[in-house]
Amino acid sequence: MDPAFRARVRAGDETAFVTLFREHSRAVYNHCFRIVGDWSVAEDCVSLVFLEAWRLRDKVDVHGGSLLPWLLGIAVHVVHRRHRVARRHQGVLDRLPPPETVPDFADELVGRLEDAERIAAVREVVRRLPQADQDVLALCAWAGLDYAAAAEALGVPVGTVRSRLSRARRRLEKLAEKRRREREPERESWQVSVGRRPADRLEGEIR
Repeated sequence: MDPAFRARVRAGDETAFVTLFREHSRAVYNHCFRIVGDWSVAEDCVSLVFLEAWRLRDKVDVHGGSLLPWLLGIAVHVVHRRHRVARRHQGVLDRLPPPETVPDFADELVGRLEDAERIAAVREVVRRLPQADQDVLALCAWAGLDYAAAAEALGVPVGTVRSRLSRARRRLEKLAEKRRREREPERESWQVSVGRRPADRLEGEIR
């Protein structure tokens, strides 16, 4: 990285911010999507992250390497703030009559919806962790930051990142095993119901 790049970002150089967006917007989007599990919300979060980065540009340290940890740290706060707003918004919606259902036939959304379903399955387990552990896990395991970069993003010591990540991994293993045991009876029930179907009907369905 150009040694003067951080100084240009700090000074509000628009060209530097264009470069910053071009180089890191995809990584910021991926990080947000893995946390929120919704592609449209993730896109909104990316916009908010870079708006917040512009507002906080004078806090950039002119010494250092990539600014991605700084951006991901902003993303963590943006997502948390959006979660709080979403909960308040949902509380208002819950008090309103349900809207008319409008079917969506956009085929191009299928791939994105499938991605959202896979992320939702992971988040079902991850969201049971304390928020601080979720943040470290998302930065290190999903965004690929090392301990030092994650510590920079969160504004905590490296040792704290190590301990939180280690704790998160242990808890995830236990939660994943618990979820597997909880789902096992469902699979067994499904297998029994299939086994009771008439053979000719089952054969017809296969054909």
